[in-house]
Amino acid sequence: MSLSQSSIAMIKKFFELDPVDAAHSLESLNQEEAVSILKTVSPELASRAFDSLEPRFASSLTLELPPKIAAKILSAMSVTRAASLLLCIQREDEREQLLEQTDPVQADQIRKLITYPEDTAGRMMTPQFFALPSRVKVQDAIKSLRSHAQKKGQLSYIYVTDEHHRLKGVLNMRDLLLADEKVAIESIMIADVFHVEAGMDREQVVQAVGHRSFLAVPVVDRVGHLVGTIRTDELLSSVQEEATEDMQKMFGAGGDEHVSSSVSFSMKKRLPWLHINLITAFAAVTVIALFQDMIAQMTVLAVFLPVVASQGGNAGAQALAVVIRGLVLREIDPKFARRIILKEGLMGLANGLFIGSAAGAVAWLWNRNVFLGVVIALAMMVNMIAAGISGAAIPIIMKSFGKDPAQSSNIILTTVTDVVGFFSFLGFALLFRPYLVP
Repeated sequence: MSLSQSSIAMIKKFFELDPVDAAHSLESLNQEEAVSILKTVSPELASRAFDSLEPRFASSLTLELPPKIAAKILSAMSVTRAASLLLCIQREDEREQLLEQTDPVQADQIRKLITYPEDTAGRMMTPQFFALPSRVKVQDAIKSLRSHAQKKGQLSYIYVTDEHHRLKGVLNMRDLLLADEKVAIESIMIADVFHVEAGMDREQVVQAVGHRSFLAVPVVDRVGHLVGTIRTDELLSSVQEEATEDMQKMFGAGGDEHVSSSVSFSMKKRLPWLHINLITAFAAVTVIALFQDMIAQMTVLAVFLPVVASQGGNAGAQALAVVIRGLVLREIDPKFARRIILKEGLMGLANGLFIGSAAGAVAWLWNRNVFLGVVIALAMMVNMIAAGISGAAIPIIMKSFGKDPAQSSNIILTTVTDVVGFFSFLGFALLFRPYLVP
């Protein structure tokens, strides 16, 4: 793929002005085309786009680029994004080869980040912060602050540590500027500063930070050493991103898929789950086939089949959404999982009584057969009980096995509600057959 000089100039300008759009444009291309474009821009410009690329796609591009260029891009990226990218590279020797050519400071910080488990504060933090020893004088602290601002720009907070680098407090900028220049900063710091531990789960961090209005939160290790900070805007952004990923996973799309993803990438993510959905659909069809002779005699049954199934699907989706949210926010204690499943089953029973009665009344008025109304009401009640139980149980069971509770839960739920809905409706119809057939 050869590009003219004017095209190269336009690409560079694009990367400069809007790196996020540049990243989405790269994701819409195949690897060969994306690599060709990346070779035309400087590693510094490429790193801006890489910070917004989906990590798996970014890692595949990194392996296709010349190692020196890839290492320069890693050196210029944000540490957290670079760590996410490297973790998507399966072979450890390839990861280490890239790190050996990466800027030593950046490489050391990346190595520290990837030692923390996924979805913990340590993996999310930036190991870059501004901290001063507690015995530093105010005048020296101000000098250090000015020097840092000239080299690295603005900062959110000035942390105070002891001689062992343990977090002791944070400085208020106004207090620092108005304080006596000869006193140590520990005399004016705010002690007992709020912090999180590096091993804390992300959901716990979100809960702890959510009702506080901090720009950033310090992260400490088990013995209190200051090891990094988490920007609250990035934390909320990551939570929002995961929420949208979970929504896609529930319906069998890839969590890392975007609207700008290439057709081949999207197909690779969706086709396996579409095949699974096809198999489960045949399970529902098999149930209908068991009663095909009766349906042939009473064609009115075919009219109400989708009504029973769809109401069960909707009721199950409500339970599924509530339980997944509870799991994400850590509101569900495993000890009370049975109680939650039972509660959703009772909700299904209550909803089934009301909705089933309404549907049964409509069927009775429409077909002038009270027994058809009874069949629909009973079937809908059974299906909505099953929907409530399965909508709560599926994500809880998946979570207990260490799986993502959102991963295609809706496909599994739809199978349950279709099979139970069809079987209960046609089963009750068979039971009441003498009263349904003229």
